[in-house]
Amino acid sequence: MTDIKYMKRALTLARKGIGKTSPNPAVGCVIVKDGVVVGEGWHHKAGAPHAEALALQAAGDAARGADVYVTLEPCCHTGKTPPCSEALIAAGVRRVVAGMLDPNPVVSGGGIAALNQAGIQTSCGLLEEECRAVNRPFIKQVTTGIPFVTYKCAMTLDGNIATITGESRWISSEESRKQAHRMRSRVDAIMVGVDTVIADNPQLTVRHVRGKNPLRVIVDTRLRTPESVTMLSGKLSTRTIIATCESNPRVHLRYRKQSVTILVCDEFEGRVSMDDLLRKLGSMGVQSILLEGGSRLAGRMLQNRQIDELVFFVAPKIIGNNGFAPFTLLGITSISEAIRLEFTDVSRIGSDIVVTARPEQPCLPA
Repeated sequence: MTDIKYMKRALTLARKGIGKTSPNPAVGCVIVKDGVVVGEGWHHKAGAPHAEALALQAAGDAARGADVYVTLEPCCHTGKTPPCSEALIAAGVRRVVAGMLDPNPVVSGGGIAALNQAGIQTSCGLLEEECRAVNRPFIKQVTTGIPFVTYKCAMTLDGNIATITGESRWISSEESRKQAHRMRSRVDAIMVGVDTVIADNPQLTVRHVRGKNPLRVIVDTRLRTPESVTMLSGKLSTRTIIATCESNPRVHLRYRKQSVTILVCDEFEGRVSMDDLLRKLGSMGVQSILLEGGSRLAGRMLQNRQIDELVFFVAPKIIGNNGFAPFTLLGITSISEAIRLEFTDVSRIGSDIVVTARPEQPCLPA
């Protein structure tokens, strides 16, 4: 029970780094000696000291003979910072309890092996599911090369995301919108289809909470994005990617003049191959994507098993058959063909209900 108590504290610390450490994982560390916490740390951002290093710095000489609780196996390779396993050995700690092995093939098992070889007691797997949940995007991207995709939408109780005229402001409550912006602040990229850009001219920035603005990805097979839209103006353009199948550099030029990145992808069934796009984004270090529409892009990705998690902000409003559904799905004519989901969480926020689900069939590597 004591070990669980300190690992839960390490998890609390690790969660502070969610959305801030990419392409690194979010990690928390607690150092305990004689039943007293002598040092704590969490990874703040890529290139900054790791959680173990910060905890050791806080503990100082008290780290010698202490127990270390860390949510992820200490690294054993040199990147932008020295190996944490070496730092723990040099500090003379007595025991290291890790929540899970590092899924990165460069590390996996190596950190634990180095500690064992130095005579340090180790164990791994304490609260493993909770530790894995903190780093689902990191785990997926580092093992498959593909980002973790979360679909998010606000919808009425009868399943509409907009009226027949396209009006969607505001279906959800102010509290839900704030939470949606918090979700934006925790991902590496936001993705929308070109029809959403043309219809809504969204900013796709973080506004109602403090946080970084993620990359904006527009899926635009034929480069129909108007040059006048907000995402292509001013400083926003430098963090905007247009994924397209249009390969003519002359057509690209007018966007590149606005500092927009053009990402030419393979074509599949007349559209941007989402398999190719996801793999390209993963190779750029993108671990997490928030998919915000439109219905055709979301439906295609759902049917192709490219969405890992779905979050619905359900408002107590009804507009009947005068609206649009969140997904355009092809070929489903019976209930037996329905895409099955598993509810993972249901909660209240403001006047709305937030439903979180995941596909029963796990996503496949692209």
